[in-house]
Amino acid sequence: MKIYIVDDDESIRTSLTEILRDEEFDVRDFATGKSMLHELQRERPALVILDVWLGKEDGLDILDSIKEAYPALPVLMISGHGTIEQAVQATKKGAVDFLEKPLSLEGILKKISEILKVPDGPPRNENIALAFDEIIGASSAILKVKKAIAQAAGTNARVFIYGENGTGKELVSRSIYHNSKRSDKPFIHVNCAALSEDVIEEELFGRVSAGGFRPGAFENASGGTLFLYEVSALSLKMQARILRVLQEGVILRVESGEQLPVDVRLISAMNSDPQAAIRQGKFREDLYYRLNVIPVVLPPLRERQEDIPLLLDHYLRLTAEQHNMKLKRFKTNAVDALISYPWPGNVRELQNVVERLSIMSGEQDITTETVLDHLSDVRSAPLPFPVTGDLRKAREEFERNYITQALRKLDWNVSRAARYLGLERTNLHRKIKALGIEPEK
Repeated sequence: MKIYIVDDDESIRTSLTEILRDEEFDVRDFATGKSMLHELQRERPALVILDVWLGKEDGLDILDSIKEAYPALPVLMISGHGTIEQAVQATKKGAVDFLEKPLSLEGILKKISEILKVPDGPPRNENIALAFDEIIGASSAILKVKKAIAQAAGTNARVFIYGENGTGKELVSRSIYHNSKRSDKPFIHVNCAALSEDVIEEELFGRVSAGGFRPGAFENASGGTLFLYEVSALSLKMQARILRVLQEGVILRVESGEQLPVDVRLISAMNSDPQAAIRQGKFREDLYYRLNVIPVVLPPLRERQEDIPLLLDHYLRLTAEQHNMKLKRFKTNAVDALISYPWPGNVRELQNVVERLSIMSGEQDITTETVLDHLSDVRSAPLPFPVTGDLRKAREEFERNYITQALRKLDWNVSRAARYLGLERTNLHRKIKALGIEPEK
């Protein structure tokens, strides 16, 4: 397991690092909170050990920053000049505990062991515990989502997730589940749009037959969480049956008159606007209000462009690990090109593009030209400008817009724009001529 140590005292960092590495922990140490927060955007440890006094920085302010962006990440505060008031304040802000220096070997190892283990259970699974932090980003839009997830995880209330395809609805549902009190019980996922009317009833409620019975999703999720994806795709008849379950807390298996009590937390999700579905008569308004106790609205990637560099870095590292490859990088101008792309498929599309470029590109530093070459055949989804369906023309339109933006930014200076875009000046001249780009008057 990975542990971060943040202390401005080099001797403390060194001795604590050596102790924890002897115990086979993967340790990184930081002299400042700022440097640690920057690294947190790239990867999350299982635990942060944070000093209260960090020279010009206040450890409690750093704690606030951690908890705002990564509420599920455990933080152990330490101090050589701590007071009871500081300890109380730290725990109120979300620290798991507060230890006084000098730290004893036995004391620190015992405390870390307690933090990284579920009480009376197996060692803490950091992949599950930090599932919340798989939601990459530090924009105000995504921090708002993380806050809603943290609030939802602490309750048994029903949750309704709305977002376009590829924005991470299932990831959010699993993050809520993994950080809830029901995380030791089942998580059952049902795609309501993928099952026909005659199949969905049995899938949800089970069936009784001469040979016995088959439990449905509500029974299989007993004590845990049932995730209904595209819930408005259900017929109005089936929506009425779910409404009855929510009102009465019981289900009826198909071909059975016996009422069975169920204890299930419902998380529902939709790709389309639920209010529009209600107006069209496809979604029961009374069911919507029952399901929408805690709303979580996921922004499309085009509305949180500042998160794209973090996502690129995350998926570059993930691809390198999964395919046992050398870690590649995007050149700055290539990153700018990817930020400018509209991402109709959102984060899922971005992940696919990064994996593809990492594997297929022979470059260590992926350039703008390589990015533009690959974006033309990533997918044929609608772009925010009119296209005829011709991928070549779609790519030309994207390149025209991107190059024009760069030229505007640099007052139409072709030499500077070529350096900015990572192109040869003659190559950029050819593109400007071929794309019919003319200086604005």
